[in-house]
Amino acid sequence: MKPFLHIEREGAVITARMDRPESRNALTKPEYFQEFVDLCQQIRIDTSIKVLILTGNGSAFCAGGNVKDMKERAGIFAGSPFELRNQYRNGIQRIPLALYDVEIPVIAALNGPAIGAGLDLACMCDVRISVTKAKFAESFIKLGIVPGDGGAWFLPRIVGLPRASIMALTGDAINAEKALEWGLVTELVNAEELDATAMKLAQSMAANPGHGLRLTKRLLREGQHMRLDSLLELSAAFQSIAHHTEDHGEAVNAFIEKRDPKFTGK
Repeated sequence: MKPFLHIEREGAVITARMDRPESRNALTKPEYFQEFVDLCQQIRIDTSIKVLILTGNGSAFCAGGNVKDMKERAGIFAGSPFELRNQYRNGIQRIPLALYDVEIPVIAALNGPAIGAGLDLACMCDVRISVTKAKFAESFIKLGIVPGDGGAWFLPRIVGLPRASIMALTGDAINAEKALEWGLVTELVNAEELDATAMKLAQSMAANPGHGLRLTKRLLREGQHMRLDSLLELSAAFQSIAHHTEDHGEAVNAFIEKRDPKFTGK
């Protein structure tokens, strides 16, 4: 069976494409979840990777779960309430934990609709760029269920609690223009421009020192739940590390000498 994630690499940028266009890249199998976890582990180990782009093949970014399996209580929706709880915890919930812990920038290139768990997956990324015809829905309530994979945590932090409440409590979809207005996405592009736009942004991030990217991303993550004084302590520790990297010295010299820096990752 071919992998769910088709992985490409261009320099320091990894592109992971969900590759089940026939099912609109629905998240339906434990093996799919494991691929996300494995990719995040690879990124943790390989410090030469600086940016991850997550996108999909076909007409949708990700359609969420398989409603037919829900109806039949099959696949990842089978079992008793106790078994289902563990299947969520040991299955799809491993994705937000793994992606949230990734220390490099993650760009979602939204090639089409992001629905339910697909929207939550997009919200796990740092930046979202969308095609103009995409739609977005926190649609769990329409199926009589709740956001089971972190959407109730991620979405309010991106669009604010009132707008997240509208999306989660109505389940209604919003179009790309509304998503831009609400800050869910940062840019709208035509479909043929999506890959190039995402790669341009990724390369502009990857042009910076890798250690600095990872430390800065970690500060942004930790700052969401730390007190200011605690974050300042962590910032001071990270800054002392950054000051002693070779790439910091190269960046300073290049700035003074008015030339492009050449970073080595050291």
